[in-house]
Amino acid sequence: MYICPLCRQPLPLTGRQYRCASNHSFDLAKEGYVNLLPVQQKNSKDPGDNKLMIDARRAFLESAAYQPLSDAVNKLVLQAAAATVLDLGCGEGYYSGRLQQASEQAIRLSGIDISKAAVKYAARHYPAIDFAVASAYQLPFADNSFDSIIRIYAPSDNSELQRVIKPQGRLISVNPGPNHLLEMKQAVYHEVKLHSDQIKDEPGFSHIQRQQLSYQLNISEPQQLDNLLQMVPLAWKFTSETRQAFIAATRTISIDFLLDVYQSEHVLS
Repeated sequence: MYICPLCRQPLPLTGRQYRCASNHSFDLAKEGYVNLLPVQQKNSKDPGDNKLMIDARRAFLESAAYQPLSDAVNKLVLQAAAATVLDLGCGEGYYSGRLQQASEQAIRLSGIDISKAAVKYAARHYPAIDFAVASAYQLPFADNSFDSIIRIYAPSDNSELQRVIKPQGRLISVNPGPNHLLEMKQAVYHEVKLHSDQIKDEPGFSHIQRQQLSYQLNISEPQQLDNLLQMVPLAWKFTSETRQAFIAATRTISIDFLLDVYQSEHVLS
């Protein structure tokens, strides 16, 4: 399924090494993932989330705070009867790991992220899923590889999505709804600007379904809220003092997700 990130030729696995016809080679790490992010595709020495951010997100997700989102995504994937699924921007593998557990049929799951630390964690904890360090803008997969693609807050390139998804395949895209983390915004902005609920146009895809998932998250302990803050860009708006005050005073947080399903307009010739 992989293609070489340098020359775009097929990249078969022999032993513990992926090698293309042009002799570009990529070793399978001991954890079971492969690094397909060449230096020329990096925007920094160590791109993506660092270990501290990953640990905070993992602790937050393991508190089941976003389990309703995971369950909703799983339902959409399973309804589509997808046999091959890509988790785009998979992080440490929480969503793809829960999808694998929820499925009663065999699904070939793949996950990519630019964070080596996140992918290493994912591969170690979910060995049945294929994980790779790779760019969402130059996906290391052959054309027409996936029945469904999951995109949770992940940046992407539309032409690459069109290329790797199968005809009539589905893109499941998750974005923040208008009231997502509203209390955080109110704590740092005088005038709060809500997230847009406009349906994004995805060339090559038809929008076929929207689901809004909204609930009040009861904060079980201060550390849970601190972990959430470490996951979001809004954290940079807080000073040490305002952060401590916000954590001490906040008991609930508004959660608001928009789940949009798109279907590829490509058809088999």
